[in-house]
Amino acid sequence: MDNFTAPPPLPTADLVAISTIAAPTRGADNQAWLSLAFADDQGTTRLLDRAHYGPLRVQKALYPEHPSICHAIIVHPPGGVVGGDQLTIKTSVGERAHAFLTTPGAAKWYQANGKLSQQQVRLKIADSATLEWLPQETIFFDQAEVALEHQVELQGDARYIGGEILCFGRTASGEAFNGGRISQQTSIRRGGKLLWFEQGVLNGGDAAMRSHLGLAACTVCATLIVAGKPHSGTFSGSFVQQLREAANQLTSGQASVGVSQTKSVLVLRHLGHSSELARRWMMQAWQLIRPQLLGHEALIPRIWNT
Repeated sequence: MDNFTAPPPLPTADLVAISTIAAPTRGADNQAWLSLAFADDQGTTRLLDRAHYGPLRVQKALYPEHPSICHAIIVHPPGGVVGGDQLTIKTSVGERAHAFLTTPGAAKWYQANGKLSQQQVRLKIADSATLEWLPQETIFFDQAEVALEHQVELQGDARYIGGEILCFGRTASGEAFNGGRISQQTSIRRGGKLLWFEQGVLNGGDAAMRSHLGLAACTVCATLIVAGKPHSGTFSGSFVQQLREAANQLTSGQASVGVSQTKSVLVLRHLGHSSELARRWMMQAWQLIRPQLLGHEALIPRIWNT
C-alpha cells in the first residue's frame, strides 16, 4: 500500500495555496485552526489549498494506494490539548475527489485547569465526492473539560465514512475519569436536510458513567457512521447482519457492539474497556464497508501501525 508511485505533477497553470494566516485578535495563544480543500484533477485528487494558524497542520499530500485518493495526516505538534485551547478543522472536498484524513496518534485532552477546551470540525463534501474521517483514539484525562462539535455537509450523492474512539481516563495508568465534563454534538446534512443528529453531556464520575443507559461502567466507546446513497438503504440487510456477526466474533463478549441502518445512514457502536479492541473493531468494520460503499479495498494505513 505505501509503495504506490506518486501522482503526476501539478500543471504549472494551477496554483497550490499554502499559507500561515495572521493571528486572531482574541485568545491567539490558545487557538489553532486548519483549513483544507481537495479537488479532482483529471482523476487525481489534489490538496489544492491548505492554510493554518497555530499548531495544526498537514505536512504533505500522500498517495499510498491510488492517485484518485489523497491521504492527509493532521498533526497537532504539542501532542495534547490543555484547558482553554480551541481547535478548528475545516475541510472541503470537490466533485469527484476522494480524501482520507487521519492522525498520527492518540489525541490527549488534559486536565482543564479551570478552562474549557474546544474542538470544531466542519466537513463539506460535494456531489460525487468522498471523505473518510478516521482519526486515531481520543483520550480524556481526569478533570478534562471538553466541548466537541462535528458537522458534515453532503451534496448530491456524496459519501462519508467517519469514526471516533473515545477513552475516558488513562486506564493503563490506573486513572479513571472521575471529574470533568465532556459535551459532544454531531450532525450530518445532505443538501441542507438533517440526516443525523446526536448530542450528549457526560460528567466525570456521575451515574451516567455506570448506568446501562450511559456507559455501563465502560471506559471506551467508539462510533462509526456511514452516509451513502441518498434515497435508499446504503447496504442490504444481509450485509448489515454480516457486520454484526463479524463484530460479535471479534469481540467475543469483551464489548457490546451494535449496527443500525436508517434510510441513508449506517451507525456502528462499540462499548468496552480496551482502546486496542475498539481499534481492531473499527478497522474490521471499515475493511468490510469500504469495498461495498466505495469500490476500494481497505488497506490499513502505515501510520496506524506506528
